[in-house]
Amino acid sequence: MLPKKLIQLKELSEWAILIGYRGSIAHGLYVPQENPNSIDDKDIMSIIIPSKEYYLGLKEFGSKGTKEIKQDEWDIVIYEVKKFINLLSKGNPNVLSMLWLPEDCYIYLSEEGKELIKNRNLFVSKQVYHSFVGYAYGQLHRMTHQAFQGYMGEKRKKLVKEFGYDTKNASHLIRLLRMGIEFLVEGKLYVRRKDSHELLSIKRGEWSLEKVKETATDLFKKAELAYINSFLPNEIDIDKINSLCIKILERRLK
Repeated sequence: MLPKKLIQLKELSEWAILIGYRGSIAHGLYVPQENPNSIDDKDIMSIIIPSKEYYLGLKEFGSKGTKEIKQDEWDIVIYEVKKFINLLSKGNPNVLSMLWLPEDCYIYLSEEGKELIKNRNLFVSKQVYHSFVGYAYGQLHRMTHQAFQGYMGEKRKKLVKEFGYDTKNASHLIRLLRMGIEFLVEGKLYVRRKDSHELLSIKRGEWSLEKVKETATDLFKKAELAYINSFLPNEIDIDKINSLCIKILERRLK
């Protein structure tokens, strides 16, 4: 349950068209903060259509359509709908996941939010390969870099010291590659992971760094083959996506 202070925000009430869990909760990998080894926040994404002045006047929402809010264990990212659809068009794994969440991970869905989900296949193409693999390489770099990052809390720094690499990044790396391969083969995102037990074991540091690297190398090769053999369209239809964006905005703003 969201804290009262957060529920009262326009971005999570009157402006929202879709609110859902993201990250570890959505993937079935959340470790509650009561656990002494927990390094997880409660991650949420909200898609909004603010009032008319943000579209007809000079107001701009957040920073280029994005706002982040952190309160206690809650980590919330908010996207204005045009920014969100633009990221969907680029195959961003984090935003794509919002259209394939398990039902119990949606906190709020308006008619406009349902319209996005109904048309999620507009964002299905082989080009997601580049996004998923690119994000995975980013996780691989951070995992092995071993420099403490600004986002790390003391618990996470302790785990890096203990195991010699960032185990959370390692879990993300394997998950992203598997999700990308599944998407290229089936055209669907399996957000809640059937392999959660294995991914949690990576997160706990039960895999050696060598095993993580070997598994990732194999998955990068499989991802490339999946891309080559994928039945998905080569590109998205940007005109249809643009029409969907107009339809959603017109319905809400009028």
